[in-house]
Amino acid sequence: METHVLETGGAAITYDVSGEGGRPLMMIGQPMDASGFVALREQFPDRTVITYDPRGLGRSTRSDGRTDNTPETQAADVHAVIEAVGGPVDLFASSGGAVTALELVAAYPDDVVTLVAHEPPIIDVLPDAPAARKARDGFMNAYQAGGGGAGMAAFIQMSSWQGEYTDEYFALPLPDPAQFGMPAEDDGKRDDPLLGTASLAITDYYPRVQALAAAPTRIVIAVGEETGDAFTGRTAVHTARLLGQEATVFPSHHGGFIGGEFGYAGKPEEFGVKLREVLG
Repeated sequence: METHVLETGGAAITYDVSGEGGRPLMMIGQPMDASGFVALREQFPDRTVITYDPRGLGRSTRSDGRTDNTPETQAADVHAVIEAVGGPVDLFASSGGAVTALELVAAYPDDVVTLVAHEPPIIDVLPDAPAARKARDGFMNAYQAGGGGAGMAAFIQMSSWQGEYTDEYFALPLPDPAQFGMPAEDDGKRDDPLLGTASLAITDYYPRVQALAAAPTRIVIAVGEETGDAFTGRTAVHTARLLGQEATVFPSHHGGFIGGEFGYAGKPEEFGVKLREVLG
C-alpha cells in the first residue's frame, strides 16, 4: 500500500492506494477515516483500492480556518484525489461519506461509474423530518451538556430507535452512559465530529436530484439488512425512493463492512461479496 499527501484548497489530504487491477475502487466515510475500511479493502485483492481521510480527520489536516464538514468541500477533496489517481472510479461510500458521494456525483458527474451509497443520514428525506431533526439535536445537546459519554449514549438511543420519532421517543430519559460501557465523567472536550456541530451540514444536506438524474453515474442506495427501521435505514429507503429506486439490501448493519477492531463488527466477507455483485 502506498500513502500519498495531496495539497488541496486549505487542506493536506492523506490517501492510500493498494492493489492493482480493474477500475479503481474508492471507499469513503464521514466521520470515519481510512482505518475503517481495512476489512473491506481486503475483500478486493484484485482491484486497485483507494481510501482517504477527510480533511481535519485522521491523518488529513486542514488550514482553511474552518471546523465544519460540508458535503461540498469534501466532494471537492474526493474529486481532487480521483484526479490524482486517475479516474473514473467505482465508489463505495458509507454514512456521511454517502452524503459526500451524492454531492460528488452531482458536482463532478464524470468521476464515478457506479456509486454504492450505504445508509446516507439525510434528515429531510424522512416523512418525520422535523421530529428526526429534534432527535438529532437531542444527542448533540446531551454532548454539549455532559460530554462524550453522555453524548454517545444519547446518540446510540437516537440511532437505534425503530420507526418514526414519536412522543414516546421524546418521553425517554437520557440513557446512562454506563449501560453502554462508557464513562459518565465529562472530559471537557467538545470537538467530536459525530456528536458536535461540525457535521450538521451532512445531515442537513438534500440531494440534487436533477443533477444526479443527469449524471452518467449508476447510483445504488444501499441499506443493511439488520438496520431495520432505525434512522439510517429509513433515510436510505427514502433517499432511494427520492431517486426513483428501491434500496438494495446488504448484509449486516450500518457498519456491516467493518471488522472487529472497533468493537462493532459487521460481516465484511459477506459484505464484500455483495458489493462485488452490485458493482458487476
